[in-house]
Amino acid sequence: MSIDFGVFVPQGWRMDLVEITDPVEQYEAMTAVAKVADAGPWDSIWVYDHFHTVPEPTMNTTFEAWTVTSTLARDTSRVNIGQMVGCNGYRHPALYAKIASTVDVASHGRLYAGLGAGWYEHEWKAYGYEWADVPERMAAFREAVEIVHKMWTEDEPVFTGKHYRIDKPINEPKGVRKPHPSFWLGGGGEKVTLKLVAQYADGANFGNGDPEIFKAKAAILRAHCDRLDRDYDRIRKSTGYSIDLSLSSAQHIAKLEQLAEAGADYVITYFPRVAYDHEPLLKFAEEVIPQFS
Repeated sequence: MSIDFGVFVPQGWRMDLVEITDPVEQYEAMTAVAKVADAGPWDSIWVYDHFHTVPEPTMNTTFEAWTVTSTLARDTSRVNIGQMVGCNGYRHPALYAKIASTVDVASHGRLYAGLGAGWYEHEWKAYGYEWADVPERMAAFREAVEIVHKMWTEDEPVFTGKHYRIDKPINEPKGVRKPHPSFWLGGGGEKVTLKLVAQYADGANFGNGDPEIFKAKAAILRAHCDRLDRDYDRIRKSTGYSIDLSLSSAQHIAKLEQLAEAGADYVITYFPRVAYDHEPLLKFAEEVIPQFS
């Protein structure tokens, strides 16, 4: 059972920088975790695309996702760098594609470009984005995914939809990874998101660590792939995994084996106090990751 592993860096969204008061020190704490991952067996580092903290908005640091992605691309040399996931409502998809292309070059082809429909209503409204119900957000997301793919694969892309239109935007360079930047879609929606994964994505994220949910979603994704004649095995199927610091390495291994049996081949971990203590990250890398290589 083979699994590749990623790790979220502490960027503030989950209140994981509050014990550091200086913003420069906060940023450097985040960068330090990225460098530890870069020196270890991790395949990737990840950030969230949010502006306000959870579980509720507070007057605390949350670093912006694409800015973080671009700087971490230059602070590391080996790991891939992704967002779980970019919120479609925050950037026009043509701009998103242009940003991602630029960061793919800056990282020498190490970008995992994540995209989802978005959900955090409070920050949408606070930042002046028009909030819509799920059907409208999913319809816009569907159009956005097609536009991003066109921007990465066509020289003169044209698209006219209900929510977006483009008329031959020039996107050069399109990136350096071939055939295009690695495209990851987040969400387990069975009729829209998982079908879009089957059509366009290189990676998907769903399930949030529950093996039974993951198994069910993976089966639906496989069915979409079969209908579209897409090779299911070429899509990386990931789930989040929050680290319980009270568990032993053996207990983590047992949980991860269940996820692997459910069909997960990629796990993105979150360590709750990693900004202040790297030891659990280092121990996981030494004792757990080798069991799945």
